[in-house]
Amino acid sequence: MFIGRDKELNGLDKLYKSDKFEFVVIYGRRRVGKTALINQFIGNKKSIYFMGIESNEKQNLENLSKSIIEFSSGIQTETSFASFQAALEYAFKLAENERLILAMDEYPYVARSSKSLASTLQLLIDKYKDTSKLMLILCGSSMSYMEDHVLAYKAPLYGRRTAQMKILPFDFEESCRYFHNLADEDKALLYGIVGGTPQYLLQMSDKLSIEENIKNTYLNPMSFLYEEPINLLKQEVREPAIYNAIITAIATGHTRMSEISSKIGENTNICSNYIKNLINLGIIKKETPYGEKESKKSIYSIEDNMFYFWYRFVLDNNSVIARGAADLIYKRIEPQLSDYMGRVFEEICMQYLWKQLLVGNSPIEFISLGRWWGNDPIQRCQTEIDIMGEQDSETALFAECKWRNEKVDLDILETLIRRSKLFRYTKVHYYLFSKSGFTKGCMDRGKEMGNVTLVSYADML
Repeated sequence: MFIGRDKELNGLDKLYKSDKFEFVVIYGRRRVGKTALINQFIGNKKSIYFMGIESNEKQNLENLSKSIIEFSSGIQTETSFASFQAALEYAFKLAENERLILAMDEYPYVARSSKSLASTLQLLIDKYKDTSKLMLILCGSSMSYMEDHVLAYKAPLYGRRTAQMKILPFDFEESCRYFHNLADEDKALLYGIVGGTPQYLLQMSDKLSIEENIKNTYLNPMSFLYEEPINLLKQEVREPAIYNAIITAIATGHTRMSEISSKIGENTNICSNYIKNLINLGIIKKETPYGEKESKKSIYSIEDNMFYFWYRFVLDNNSVIARGAADLIYKRIEPQLSDYMGRVFEEICMQYLWKQLLVGNSPIEFISLGRWWGNDPIQRCQTEIDIMGEQDSETALFAECKWRNEKVDLDILETLIRRSKLFRYTKVHYYLFSKSGFTKGCMDRGKEMGNVTLVSYADML
């Protein structure tokens, strides 16, 4: 079952139809669906698909040779080209008179085993780019390798690509396509539990309850997701123990750099390098109060929902889970789910606002969105705003998001209005997002003001 990726498929199809040499770099974290995207794209097109393996140069060359020879002759053979240059040059020549796709998946495995491969590709691209109709696709899961050795300025292949695609997890709306049989609230819960990574979404069943899904995956020692964060770190980084310590520190409330450094016992310079890698992997993110480019108030949070759920609920309970006590652990998790979903709902609301802007339905044409926190000199306390976005120095929107069973009352709107006055915007629009709707008093006041939009969760689906 292939779902979504319409924008990526349309982009690849446009490049395919150019009928000239194209070189596309596709990269993204493991499990995000890169291989599925490539297979969906090449479909019935004339194509050679080759996946690199963690082996030596000889084995990868033999596998590439088999793929090319089988395509050109239709015969499976043990014959191998003498070198990568000979194999790849043959593919370029096959595409001299007709469109041909050569997709090299898990390229980093091959390039690490053959140090001269990038330079060989550079040579052949320069030689044949004006005469060959080859569409070359290099795909990789090692984010650091693809960025440093394929896309970077000093990389041999720099300047040769005609397009690049960083494949990201699905947003909430796209993730909902996996779950036709779930209640609306449960769709948000599952998105909060596993995020938008296709391979994780496929572990969940829309024929089971949220409780059953959690027990079958995170609370089941035999499941795919039970140790997934640790396994993923082992594949992506050299020192997973330190990365694990950093994520654990953030998950347990140590969100500032100094706090993380103190918690794991490493200096801030070392922590900074590890955190940068985690940000590049899409596991954590750095947040600064909206409108402040660099601030001592910057904090770090877990961006990937699967990691967020696992580090909050699974890690500390591992020993009990291993003994088969899924029911006991779920009883600990269930009362915390509503609080857990608060941050996830903010993310869903932010995605909703971006979609409204893109389809022309936003009253404020903001240029960015973010969270704000800081000092309220009038109330003499620290305060925060869930979402704000600025159009210009005079115009902005402010939003509050509430994932709770009670209807949002007028006091929430009045608090948001008061906090917005900490800024000097003259044209303001307010959004209230609610899981359970709004009281009559809140609706009447919003209608009276005219610059208030009330959005129930049901309206967002």
